[in-house]
Amino acid sequence: MSKQIKVALIGNPNTGKTSIFNSLTGLNQKIANYPGVTVEKKEGICRLSRGTKAHIFDLPGTYSLNASSMDENLVVELLLNKNHKDFPDLAIIVSDVENLKRNLILFTQVKDLEIPTVLAINMSDRMKYKGIELNIEKLEKELDTKIILTTNRSKEWVSDIKNLIENYKELSSKIFLDTSIIEPEYFNNLKKIFPNQKLYKLWVVICQDVNFSNVSRQEIESSDFEIKSTSELKRLQQKETIKRYQLINNILKEGQIIDSSKAQGFRAKIDKILTHKIFGYLIFLMVLMAIFQSIYEWASVPMDFIDSSFASLADWVKINFPSGAMTNLLADGIITGIGGIVIFIPQIAFLFMFISILEESGYMSRVVFLTDKTMQKFGLSGKSVVPLISGVACAIPAIMATRNIESWKERLITILVTPFMTCAARLPVYLIIIALVIPDEKIFGLNYQAIALMSLYIIGFVTALLSSLVLTKILKIKKRSIFVMEMPNYKFPRIKDVFYTVFEKSKSFVVEAGKIILAISVILWVLATNGYGDKFENPRNYITENVQEISQEEIQTLEASIKLESSFIGYIGKGIEPVFKPLGYDWKIGIGIITSFAAREVFVGTLAVIYNIDNYDDSVGKKEEIKNIMARETDSNGNKIFTLASGISLLLFYAFAMQCMSTLAIVKKETNSWKWPILQFIIMTSLAYFISLISFQILS
Repeated sequence: MSKQIKVALIGNPNTGKTSIFNSLTGLNQKIANYPGVTVEKKEGICRLSRGTKAHIFDLPGTYSLNASSMDENLVVELLLNKNHKDFPDLAIIVSDVENLKRNLILFTQVKDLEIPTVLAINMSDRMKYKGIELNIEKLEKELDTKIILTTNRSKEWVSDIKNLIENYKELSSKIFLDTSIIEPEYFNNLKKIFPNQKLYKLWVVICQDVNFSNVSRQEIESSDFEIKSTSELKRLQQKETIKRYQLINNILKEGQIIDSSKAQGFRAKIDKILTHKIFGYLIFLMVLMAIFQSIYEWASVPMDFIDSSFASLADWVKINFPSGAMTNLLADGIITGIGGIVIFIPQIAFLFMFISILEESGYMSRVVFLTDKTMQKFGLSGKSVVPLISGVACAIPAIMATRNIESWKERLITILVTPFMTCAARLPVYLIIIALVIPDEKIFGLNYQAIALMSLYIIGFVTALLSSLVLTKILKIKKRSIFVMEMPNYKFPRIKDVFYTVFEKSKSFVVEAGKIILAISVILWVLATNGYGDKFENPRNYITENVQEISQEEIQTLEASIKLESSFIGYIGKGIEPVFKPLGYDWKIGIGIITSFAAREVFVGTLAVIYNIDNYDDSVGKKEEIKNIMARETDSNGNKIFTLASGISLLLFYAFAMQCMSTLAIVKKETNSWKWPILQFIIMTSLAYFISLISFQILS
């Protein structure tokens, strides 16, 4: 068994930890949650020489070990607990070259925990651009560490980091600051009571109320040592920070030279435009419009390819496999169900790509800053902006991101309104319904369908704001938390990092959705291909007896329709149809809505299975086939099911309804109660039903 070295990547937010993580691990990585909590962590394997592997952990961003959020607290607890399975053999502190002084606070704190520590100064290619010069030799000597200059533009530094990881035992574990100088009498007394423990670790335990080794704050409190009041502890923390800055300033006087006259930055000028209270919003809307226009334009070719591929695969199965129930299940149930969701991967991938580019370039941070004041007016914390914007991809990690909000009520409001944001799971539903009821035409060069899609995203955002305003009044929030955010530098997105993001997000979407769709598709196919009664067993006899003057082609179509209505799924659908009839939906749409409570994207897979029970035309792709069938669907009176009125009603239902069991589960975990997810489900579903009802009645 090869040796494994555990390495923790630690750093402030926006310092480039993830880029370094990706460079070291490549595709040998996974995303999971820390045991017992829902904070996301990234793990990866870095292969070294002589069969040695490094297990790399990308920890949540933190500004210091004086934790103020659950994410930061998790980092502290990990670094203190030697018995933790992820306790690092080596800590790599990632700093960005423009904020070295502030980043060194965290570096010195980690070093004082007596963990072998390396300093990685990222974005080193910007030094000349910013008029920055570093005396690496001097800095290494004064900080008693090894320093690696890293950049996204080259990989020369990767081998240097790997070499340091392999030889981590040779690195110094000497402390940077003698904690006792903060207040000698107080800390000397603590040292006397716990002579076998590390002084700085004891200090962190006292301040953060976390455990390490066999020592807890409770044990310290039960000893003869008197823990100071909260205000006094804060005063000592401030004193510690000042001492550290004094030492860091003295080091940087000789180790760092900044000549602003040589700087070539234009960031401030661009920021004035992008964060302008009027032009900033206009630019953001233009960016959104361009994204949605591109999603429709660029994704058409790969979607057509996937569409025809699944159609060919289903046909090939039917031709080459023995005829029977299993073949029909595979072709019409499994392949059709999975194909109904895979067809939308290109559009989802493009969405993730654009979001990744906006984040990597630094523009997304400007959007957060721009919208902060607006958020405050609606009762949301400034820190709520990040979860809400993240909710465009998926509500689950977005809700996890609320852990950075200190106020419980503000955090709760953010959790409750985040599902209104249009996530990627809604996209397949939107796309197929928009294609049915919105004309594929342009006005002023803009596609009507793209405008409709963007409008749904705006509706979700506005609803989240209005809901938060109502909840603020109900929960009676008076005191507001302070929003502090660092603006990252503008940079060209690294293609490799964007690719990783798109690949991982798309894979996660397909795998997670695919499991549910596969299971539901099988169940639906079984229910749709089995039934009871004479109409199901002999539909042709029923047609002959009750329908006059009908062509052979019409007989086949009507036969398939009668058989489907007389199946088990037909009886279930007819049973729930009265509930959805006022919204303009028939029993087939009702089945789709019910099954999509497992996950929104299941709606498309459900319709694919239901409408593909009998192949109407194998010469066209599955998407076009199903779309054509849906377009000509009629009710008992001969009226079309999918009209502008019913289509808009259905789009609005999915815009407002809480149809994601995974999201409800994460809300329960984050709030530690079933009360909030149940209320969330009832209120959102009721709101969706009411708005859909009104829209259908007005438009029909």
